[in-house]
Amino acid sequence: MTPTTLATAPYACHPDESRGRPHREAGSDVRGPRNIFQRDRDRIIHSISFRRLRHKTQVFVSPDGDHYRVRLTHSLEVAQIGRTIARALGLNEDLTEALCLAHDIGHPPFGHAGEDALEAALQPYGGFDHNAQTLRTLMKLDSPYPLWPGLNLSWELLEGLAKHNGPVDNPGWALKEANDSFDLNLSQWSSLEAQIAAVADDIAYDNHDIDDGIRAGLLSVEQLCELPFVAERWQGILARYPGVAAGRLLPELVREQIGVMVNDVIAATQQRISETGVINADDIRQAGQMIGGFSPQMAEQERSLKKFMYANLYHHPTQVDAAARARKIIEALYGAYMERADCLPAEWRAGLPTDEPKRSRYIADFLAGMTDRYAENRYCELFGEQP
Repeated sequence: MTPTTLATAPYACHPDESRGRPHREAGSDVRGPRNIFQRDRDRIIHSISFRRLRHKTQVFVSPDGDHYRVRLTHSLEVAQIGRTIARALGLNEDLTEALCLAHDIGHPPFGHAGEDALEAALQPYGGFDHNAQTLRTLMKLDSPYPLWPGLNLSWELLEGLAKHNGPVDNPGWALKEANDSFDLNLSQWSSLEAQIAAVADDIAYDNHDIDDGIRAGLLSVEQLCELPFVAERWQGILARYPGVAAGRLLPELVREQIGVMVNDVIAATQQRISETGVINADDIRQAGQMIGGFSPQMAEQERSLKKFMYANLYHHPTQVDAAARARKIIEALYGAYMERADCLPAEWRAGLPTDEPKRSRYIADFLAGMTDRYAENRYCELFGEQP
């Protein structure tokens, strides 16, 4: 028996109305009473590519501290925020959660530094984009099934990953290749579940990166209070907890900011639903605008927070130095594998194409799947020095 969905809103994605999977499956009922979106979520959680996120950079490259976030913990936090918003809006929580859990699977090691290195290396061959690499990984590279490539995920899941930031007019080579194999209607907006997953990502990393930045000593509350949005929250917390040490109150600041942003998304999304008169999931896709997201006022405050974080954390001198070392590792590994195929593991060496651009993209696939520590170990192995 297939379980009923938690979605209650008419504009939610309903599993019994799914457009299906790239490859037809038979006999799946023997694996438990789950609908198509629940199976998507479970396939992601059980995948090799999801497990690798525990050793991929979120903010700090190969963090020494046990308490810093990595891609895996970040994805779990995004999923928690996404489900909260989805439930309040009557959306499909399972699809929302699956989108949140999968959204960073295409990230290479060392975060954006690794992505920059692969983008430069692949520039003659169409470049590299981590969002498109997520689709490529889930539809082609991570292949645990005997009869088809990839995880064979639902159209709604793949559509949401492809368009969570809006319609795509000029897809790069990787996204185009994915779309050619399974048309994702790139010119339309995505489902409301995907739009909520995208804003949940923003909420999570905006605030949890503050927590990690303060923990690392690269940010201070005094700096953050230059932002009126943060200062208002902090002053209210100090008034509620007089005499409590500031260190004990920092988690409260993060929690409160997340709560304020979540409440804003719920209210603003409900208002846009009412104003546009959307009735069903296809109306959401054809609305011609984003329905799920911040209010204009909160969007402006969130942009200011991002600008602050780039200036004071992401581009901090210690972060810039770490990113330069990370780019060196990826650049060196890419060059080594291009020149010496025997450096690749046997299972990868066996499938190495001889013609371009397939050869360079194949090596980039191998590098993008690496964890931080695996890349560092391979660098040390090939070049005889610590990165």
